Amino acid sequence: MSCSAGSSHASIPSHKPRRSRRSRGCWDTLDTDSQSLSALGHFQTLPLEIFHMVLKYLSVKDISTLSMVSKSLGQQLIHYISTSAGTRRLLLQDFHNLELPGRREGASILEHYKSLGLLLKRCTLLLPTRDRLKYVHKVLSEVSCFKLSGCASPLHCLGLKCYGVFLQILTAGWDELECHRVFNFLWELSSLARKVQTVVSSRAGSARKLELRIRLYCRRVLLNHWIHRSDSAFWLTRILKPWPIVNQARLLYIIFGPVSSLDGHVVWQKMIEGPTDESSLKGLAEAIKLLYDTEAREWTADDVISLVDELSVVPQEWLMENNARLLLLSGNNICFTFMASKAVNGRAVELARLVVFMALVCEKDLYCMDWVVKMMQKVCRVFSTPWERNNFLQCLENTFAHMLMDMLQAVLAGGHDEEDNTFLNLFHLVNAQANFHKEILFLAMRSSPNT
Repeated sequence: MSCSAGSSHASIPSHKPRRSRRSRGCWDTLDTDSQSLSALGHFQTLPLEIFHMVLKYLSVKDISTLSMVSKSLGQQLIHYISTSAGTRRLLLQDFHNLELPGRREGASILEHYKSLGLLLKRCTLLLPTRDRLKYVHKVLSEVSCFKLSGCASPLHCLGLKCYGVFLQILTAGWDELECHRVFNFLWELSSLARKVQTVVSSRAGSARKLELRIRLYCRRVLLNHWIHRSDSAFWLTRILKPWPIVNQARLLYIIFGPVSSLDGHVVWQKMIEGPTDESSLKGLAEAIKLLYDTEAREWTADDVISLVDELSVVPQEWLMENNARLLLLSGNNICFTFMASKAVNGRAVELARLVVFMALVCEKDLYCMDWVVKMMQKVCRVFSTPWERNNFLQCLENTFAHMLMDMLQAVLAGGHDEEDNTFLNLFHLVNAQANFHKEILFLAMRSSPNT
């Protein structure tokens, strides 16, 4: 008994370690399977070719959601994007048709590239900014319509717009330093510095096709897709700031100035040959307001006013009426700052002419004339002495008188063709003067203590 008991006791320890080892080996296998399943899920059991076939049935949005499941799955999707099948599936290049073939009605190619931007944003989430940009460039490098000079018909191509919305989604939420890197990457990649230097240093209109391409690239890729004004101001600042103010004004005109409705080329003589309409100036006015806003921290009020002053001689001195219309469209703050600058610097004659043309624009475009009178009243407070203020008011009345006489003489001279608006301009100026002085009388009567 004791012997058998002893042998029994001796046999028990010899079996326990083996069972223990078998148990640990089994859990090791389970742990490995668990890690694989947590990384790739049930896709772990699929051959790569089958996995790629499954992806064909998912929308780009669904694939981007899938990329967030795990790092391993994200790596698999990065590999898929780089394959020929992934490239054909994701890099749609039908930029000259509004609708995508094979997709439900109303879905646009712009929406597709928004989704693609989100997909690449998520797939490259863990990479440094420089590596993310290199990878994105590698993926998109074969799309010729994404390049500044890549499309034969850029005016009628959605390529740059798609590139713009793609970049907007990709970089949304990135900090300012990262966005600086993005801009520098695009600036070097497209050789924009060299091409901008060519157009701003050449005679206006001598490189019309290049002007058009720069305009489209800057607007469609870098500027048009931002929701917040601070973002738009940041990218516009990046475009303009490397250049001296003369070139800034030229570049601003190229990007936002009036263009031909026939071929899209910049119309350089628009501000010189005759009065223009609001639509030709609206883009420039919006850009100026954007730079003047508090979001554009790198621009002072003096910077913006100097830019407006320089813009008014691009490519030659503008008609004063077009200057006045631009200032009115730019808003009260810019308008007052510009006029006050002339008052402080003793340029009373220029200021008087500007006020007269502002009154003329208000009359033509049906703005309230009391706005001009109140603006003039505000500017009058800037003058340091009563003599300066009175001198300005005298210049103002003299300007009205001289302009009326000049227009009247032109009408009396006759010999005008049917398209000549000399008489109509005289009509508007007479009404402008009458309404301007009427508002001054109303203002005087309201401030009189006896009324």
